[in-house]
Amino acid sequence: MFKENKPYKNMSNLSPFHIAIPVHNLSECRNFYRDVLNCEEGRSSDHWVDFNFFGHQLVIHYKPKSEEEVHTNSVDGKSVPVPHYGVVLPWDTFQTFAENLKQKDIDFIIEPYIRFEGLVGEQVTMFFYDPAGNALEFKAFKDMNQLFAK
Repeated sequence: MFKENKPYKNMSNLSPFHIAIPVHNLSECRNFYRDVLNCEEGRSSDHWVDFNFFGHQLVIHYKPKSEEEVHTNSVDGKSVPVPHYGVVLPWDTFQTFAENLKQKDIDFIIEPYIRFEGLVGEQVTMFFYDPAGNALEFKAFKDMNQLFAK
């Protein structure tokens, strides 16, 4: 039984999260997550597909296209889409992943760049959309122990 929400000091103890997101074109998004992001495909049906999303369970679910406008908040002088989701990667993995995405001609909302350079929480981040318009952020901290630092 879960008793309290204590910050994780040892990230290797993290439990995988589960997230289900809407997509209006299951086939196009299936190809994106499998072939562009290199996520291993798991179970599926005519209306959803499971992926191993960097050790977490991502499920894309069919939903008719929405005409909802994208909301953004200003962060570090850039327009960050809300909502968004993603993964915090190791620094070197982020660099390799970002280069791989550039080679696949990903259209970045926010190109990979270093935020808070030389400060607490120094990180590299990037944002892009999947084919259904879901915003993704991938980031890496120079010092992973500063993930929740104030």
